[in-house]
Amino acid sequence: MAGDTQESTTPSLFRRADRSGIVVAGAVLAACAGLVVYGVVDSGEGGDKQAEHRAPTASVTYEVTGEGSADITYQARSEAGSATVVKAAALPWHKTVDVPVGRDPIVSIVLTEKGGQARCTLAIRGRHVQSATASGTFGRATCTGALPAGPATATAS
Repeated sequence: MAGDTQESTTPSLFRRADRSGIVVAGAVLAACAGLVVYGVVDSGEGGDKQAEHRAPTASVTYEVTGEGSADITYQARSEAGSATVVKAAALPWHKTVDVPVGRDPIVSIVLTEKGGQARCTLAIRGRHVQSATASGTFGRATCTGALPAGPATATAS
């Protein structure tokens, strides 16, 4: 009888251990799934776009004239200050964007290995601010301006 008792308790211990392991694994999976769902909901793009729309902006027009192509880097809507890069843009090229007040608009050009000549211009709210000329192989030019921080000149998007 002692042998029968020992055999019957051993399988039930294993069954209890298997069940508790399944319960623990299920709880861990549920916690991981909850964190993933929270991350997807919390880090959606909607929040970042809403923050950008609240910042006052100014209309800035960048223009690059010339022939051939150039790499163009310019400041746009990014409040973090990150630039937008257009590789080997065909000239002439122009772009009007909203730049957050407090970020200085800037456009830089770098000519390709074929060289040539190109001119960048910068206008803030339709008013010409600066121009510069690049020439030769990998010639460079940069135009920059300052956005007035006054509330009368800023527009909210």
